[in-house]
Amino acid sequence: MSNPPIQNLTHQLTYDLGLAIVQGVYPVGTGLPSEADLCIEYNVSRSSTREAVKMLSAKGLISSRPKQGIRVLPESSWNMFDTDVLKWILSSKPSLALLKEFTEVRVALEPKAAALASLSASYQQLEVIEKALARMVDADRGLDDPLEADIAFHTAVLAASNNRFFLQLTEFISTALRVSIRYTNKIKGVPGADVQKHAEILNTIKSRNPERAKKAVEAILDEALELIESRLE
Repeated sequence: MSNPPIQNLTHQLTYDLGLAIVQGVYPVGTGLPSEADLCIEYNVSRSSTREAVKMLSAKGLISSRPKQGIRVLPESSWNMFDTDVLKWILSSKPSLALLKEFTEVRVALEPKAAALASLSASYQQLEVIEKALARMVDADRGLDDPLEADIAFHTAVLAASNNRFFLQLTEFISTALRVSIRYTNKIKGVPGADVQKHAEILNTIKSRNPERAKKAVEAILDEALELIESRLE
């Protein structure tokens, strides 16, 4: 069997080391094995190891300096907007504090995105939101995945804002939503989101009413934040 491409080996090593760091196998402030030792331990080339170290450094997980070796940086240095870092954290058991922080980011961003969508969404973008809502209705009937339908709705609203910065956050938002929505729905004892409340978001966007669109999203997110905060007390 042929050997996998160098790039695949680099990404695999990046994944393995990144996950190990996030899970505490290599605690903050401690050193990782040297590049030479990593080559032996993971059976990869020096060039693959060097590239993996560069990628983890760019994500804020480690620092690599001559005579100091490779050291794990504090969590405050980790790039939380990097979807790989977020996936590694969420694949472990995410803390309620982290879910609270993520929901606070949503509260800061998504109501504004909905308001912008009400002012600038094209007919085609409104159709995408409508199709996502239809998926949520189907999910209530057991005909679609409730989590994926919910994520599709929220990312469609972000896209309809026509703000390039919000659009860049789509993958970050959808990654974290997979854990956040699942958790809040579990607390509420329901498999999926409240379709009627999401329909209200769509209607306010279609009616070109930014203030109502903003408040409709805030209502959903405030409820989610309160649920998480109630478990932190």
